[in-house]
Amino acid sequence: MKEGNVGGKVVLIDSIKAHLNIIPGTRVHITLPELFDVADDAASFANATPHELENVELAILEAEPGVAENSALWVTEKQMGKRVLPFICQHLAFVVNASDIVADMHAAYLSTEGSDHGFACFIASPSKTADIEQSLVLGTHGPRSLVIFIMDLRF
Repeated sequence: MKEGNVGGKVVLIDSIKAHLNIIPGTRVHITLPELFDVADDAASFANATPHELENVELAILEAEPGVAENSALWVTEKQMGKRVLPFICQHLAFVVNASDIVADMHAAYLSTEGSDHGFACFIASPSKTADIEQSLVLGTHGPRSLVIFIMDLRF
């Protein structure tokens, strides 16, 4: 596992299921159909309001592309399940295929050109802020941690 320079972690893996230590009773939301057997699935949240998602401890989402220069990940509303999910959960994890990683933001924007997702964004780190005294606080306006699982998405 590597620590990212913006507060996230990167883990190179060949199977996501081997890395999921989900504590019973923890509210986990996963939008990858291959993992629905280990946690709540997107269908169970289809009609949920943002307030009903407030206690999601961990969200695991697919992303593409990933950007090598800054660890940013492009995630669409379809991949999020609910638009608020990657911002309201306590901990966020992305699964990205190694072949979907591009060199820089220019290449990332080119790869999304012509696509219509309604809502999409780049996410590069857990939420953080620093006050005037230089005290860093994680999770202020979003997730407290971010893990990027880089793998071949064939489960």
